Amino acid sequence: MSKESRTHQWAHGADMVVKQLEAQGVKHVFGIPGAKIDKVFDSLIDSTIQTIPVRHEANAAFMAAAVGRITGKAGVALVTSGPGCSNLITGMATANSEGDPVVALGGAVKRADKAKLVHQSMDTVAMFNPVTKYAVEITSSDAIAEVVSNAFRAAEQGRPGSAFVSLPQDIADQPASGNILPASSVPQLGAAPDAAIDEVAKLIAQAQNPVFLLGLMASREENISALHQLLEKSHIPVTSTYQAAGAVNPQHFTRFAGRVGLFNNQAGDRLLHLADLIICIGYSPVEYEPSMWNTGDAKLVHIDVLPAYEERNYVPDCELVGDIASTLDKLAAKIEKPLILTPRASEILIERRNQRELLSRKGAQLSQFAIHPLRIVRAMQDIVNNDVTLTVDMGSFHIWIARYLYSFRARQVMISNGQQTMGVALPWAIGAWLVNPGRKVVSVSGDGGFLQSSMELETAVRLGANVLHIIWVDNAYNMVAIQEEKKYQRLSGVNFGPVDFKAYAEAFGAKGFAVESTAELEPTLRAAMDTDGPAVVAIPVDYSDNPLLMGQLNLNQIL
Repeated sequence: MSKESRTHQWAHGADMVVKQLEAQGVKHVFGIPGAKIDKVFDSLIDSTIQTIPVRHEANAAFMAAAVGRITGKAGVALVTSGPGCSNLITGMATANSEGDPVVALGGAVKRADKAKLVHQSMDTVAMFNPVTKYAVEITSSDAIAEVVSNAFRAAEQGRPGSAFVSLPQDIADQPASGNILPASSVPQLGAAPDAAIDEVAKLIAQAQNPVFLLGLMASREENISALHQLLEKSHIPVTSTYQAAGAVNPQHFTRFAGRVGLFNNQAGDRLLHLADLIICIGYSPVEYEPSMWNTGDAKLVHIDVLPAYEERNYVPDCELVGDIASTLDKLAAKIEKPLILTPRASEILIERRNQRELLSRKGAQLSQFAIHPLRIVRAMQDIVNNDVTLTVDMGSFHIWIARYLYSFRARQVMISNGQQTMGVALPWAIGAWLVNPGRKVVSVSGDGGFLQSSMELETAVRLGANVLHIIWVDNAYNMVAIQEEKKYQRLSGVNFGPVDFKAYAEAFGAKGFAVESTAELEPTLRAAMDTDGPAVVAIPVDYSDNPLLMGQLNLNQIL
């Protein structure tokens, strides 16, 4: 039989696109249809893939990003041409910065119309090139399988990120020929070279104040066991970026100095400044700027699947490039004895532990109304158990939660710190729930961030998503406000009006709650958690202690 006779013929290129998505194991596609892409939506009807219409294209990318971060397999967004694609950019840029694998397919005008002044004509590949790992237009139906398959490879391999495929209308609508490519597994890297591992082991043996700095890749499921083994064998103190939340196990919690990010004034920052050896595991500079934590006085080790992205404040003395888990296993085997903490390191960790215990004991005693952030964090800690996934938006509350709410399950907490994008929490929560429908998801935002994606409440209601969204209400873009106040001693462009969020939620068909006194906080949160399906809780917050976040905050100043 000739090769030509074995080539499959497709009535439409769109049918081939969908079959290639199925071959990649795609379960959900998030998007909004339009004339230039509607044939793909039509083909999805006859597939095993669930099509989830969303209310804004950026949120399609956010939902796909949650799928990608939790599963390691790229989530998929599907949008039409022109503004459908341009609306997608924020979500794709966020996924790329956060290391979340996402593949987006965007409609485009017919190839013959690209040079004409037709509506929705836009050079989307040029737009997406700077904010993705891969941006390609399919220029021939013969290339459909290859382009889509390579988009998944780009999104999922190395440090994950986003990939964009432009699909002209005539490619989608017209007949195509070609065979579907099987999904390729991620190539298995070996450990870093033994000689380099030996060198790092010697640096550890000689160090007085070594510190681990964990980044996003350290919290991947396949790396957690090896990381925990290294922590337990070495007894080296550890801190992490926000993206690595949950990577540290309870057994090593006494040597965990908390998360670092944004302002360099945390216990983890003090350990990093004290260190004579800093070992970065799965870290990228986009997670926390090296200039904020690297004094240049310590030896620097980079352990990752990719070589370091060097800058003047991040030039490693040694790089262990390869499979992270295999490298950590080999490094742990070279550790001859656990570290004995120096008095100063021990003092930093004891102080951090005392701060956590102080919040646990006294956080619920903060009685002012509006409610203090620490009272809310303390109440949230009670409902965010190991079976709950938490997604966190961007705002002042983001800092309070990142610093004082702890987690012991990798990828349990999703926080944006690469682009620090507002509006991510609710769409992330919907995507996370679709991955694990039996697991409750709690998302949290400020009132400013919530209204940037709150239209997806309708999506949550339509899906019956078991999502609780908590809104910290202060009628302002408060994270901007505290920085403006510090820099200029006055505010500009940060205040806005109130919204009845209980009524707003109920208008979408969700269950609405409003906390109207401090005493109502905990029982209202419990009632909302018991709701089966989408629920929203609005909590007035007193941010008067926010300026303390920018200094050396000791909870004794508050509690």
